[in-house]
Amino acid sequence: MARIAMNRRIVVDTGPLARVEGEGSLTIEAEGEKVLAVRLNIFEPPRYYEAFLKGRKVEEVVDMVSRICGICPVAYQVSALNALEALFGVDVDEEVRRVRRLLYLGEWIESHALHIFMLATPDYLKVPDVSAIAKNSADLVRNALVVKKLGNRMMATIGGREVHPVSLKLGGIHKAPSKESLQELSLKLQSSLGFAKETVKLAASFEKPALERDVAFVCLKDPARYAIDEGDIVSNRGLHIPPSGFEDNFAEHQADYSSALRSLTKSGDSYMVGPLARTNLNYSRLHPTALASAEEVGFRPPVTNPFESIVARAIELVHTIEEIMVEVKEYAKPVHPSAKYEYCAGRAFGVSEAPRGILYHRYDVDSKGNITGAKIVPPTAQNLIRIEEDVRQLAPVILAAPPEEARRLSEMAVRNYDPCISCATHFLKLQIKRV
Repeated sequence: MARIAMNRRIVVDTGPLARVEGEGSLTIEAEGEKVLAVRLNIFEPPRYYEAFLKGRKVEEVVDMVSRICGICPVAYQVSALNALEALFGVDVDEEVRRVRRLLYLGEWIESHALHIFMLATPDYLKVPDVSAIAKNSADLVRNALVVKKLGNRMMATIGGREVHPVSLKLGGIHKAPSKESLQELSLKLQSSLGFAKETVKLAASFEKPALERDVAFVCLKDPARYAIDEGDIVSNRGLHIPPSGFEDNFAEHQADYSSALRSLTKSGDSYMVGPLARTNLNYSRLHPTALASAEEVGFRPPVTNPFESIVARAIELVHTIEEIMVEVKEYAKPVHPSAKYEYCAGRAFGVSEAPRGILYHRYDVDSKGNITGAKIVPPTAQNLIRIEEDVRQLAPVILAAPPEEARRLSEMAVRNYDPCISCATHFLKLQIKRV
């Protein structure tokens, strides 16, 4: 019997949000087996932070930008501080830098634990949420919550509170934590290290969609350590530039079906940021324990299947716990918690590695220390086109699947990037229209 070609439009819409922060929808249009279009629709209204910052004093920026995201506020603070302190030539004390990095590492722990266990693992186990996992694997969920809570406690101990920390300021920090409080947390983290290493094995054991592709990976690189709070921008295509070169090499574009900008290289190519990019390009900078965990499960660059991102996050979780223990051991309370600076007019550039990838900030500042212009490019804006391209490659499998499996695969492909649409996206309803 001849096969009848059908025009199909698959729409994955949002409903009451769960397992994410943000709103969006996914549309796949097909004619027979031919995919006509894949659109990740972002319809959250603009939040106007770049406009809000205009006219504000530079000292206000660090607290304002942290409100952009409740999951990775430290990333926004550090990128802003990197930009403004570089412009003013601020000589920040090394122990202050250590405090900031420890705060950032705490954010990585709570964000990575949240994504791995609460958001992504249900996809791989084919259950609706983490509560369903708890019914059969209570110890797994209990240990996962312990790790996430320790990340939150790092944020509270160093930052003053778990969400939107208030301890960082231009030139330094408002208050330094005691070594005793950090040592207590370090000991608790040490007891969770074994669980983190088992998490790498768990993530590696998950059955993942086959999706090998040649992609440009972009991340930061630091010559001395695993790049998180600072570094140059590099890629596997030979790019190596300072933060000031970001807009010379990457450009944002507007899609008519989305309120969110998306990024391409200046040559028009998509690229990927985040854990998989970092572990591919900074593999040798991982802590030896994290490297051993990666080697044990056969995770060696180049790793090109995007669904291996969950393994990359688990490896980074091991690295982060190990690095915290090292940093706490070497920590001494800063003698000079705040450095002096003078205003100067100019353009400031800053980057750091949010849990989801590179976060770029640019500020224009006048001679009186007022912000006259701002540009902020979050990691999800840089990954949006890659997400669509992954879904396009998976579309033949999605189109051939029953409705519930099609919905699961569609959600899985998007959620794999842990996207922030203010911070992430969940899709709940699937419609298939056939002509």
